[in-house]
Amino acid sequence: MAQLVDKAKEFVADKIADIKKPEADLTDVSIKNVSRDSAMFHSILEVRNPYSHSIPICEISYSLRSAGREIASGTMPDPGSLKGNDITKLEVPLKVPYNILMSLMKDIGRDWDLDYEMRIGLTFDLPIIGNFTLPVSKKGELKLPTLSDVF
Repeated sequence: MAQLVDKAKEFVADKIADIKKPEADLTDVSIKNVSRDSAMFHSILEVRNPYSHSIPICEISYSLRSAGREIASGTMPDPGSLKGNDITKLEVPLKVPYNILMSLMKDIGRDWDLDYEMRIGLTFDLPIIGNFTLPVSKKGELKLPTLSDVF
């Protein structure tokens, strides 16, 4: 009987491993708006849904890191759903206070850009599998606005 249960577990594990899952790319990270007290970062996440029906997104968690430190993080609960057999573009806004950007001046001062790593976790409720978190990350650098851009 134990052998039969083990074979059933292997069969189910193989079938679940072959199930298509959504795929995502972080296509853009930019500075959208600058005010006197903070900078609004903006990122675009493109998610491909391989299913013919829509999939609800439970949550988007995000983290923006620079110089080995986390400078912004948070979650977006219930951001909507993915369209069936389509690519859905999701916007992930982040607000970074200037005091945090000023603490990174050592990195910024050299070339007036910010080296970053953006990490996003996209949590879905997939049929059969249940909650599934798709990790997405991107590294790059952002040119920061000058003082004349702010005022």
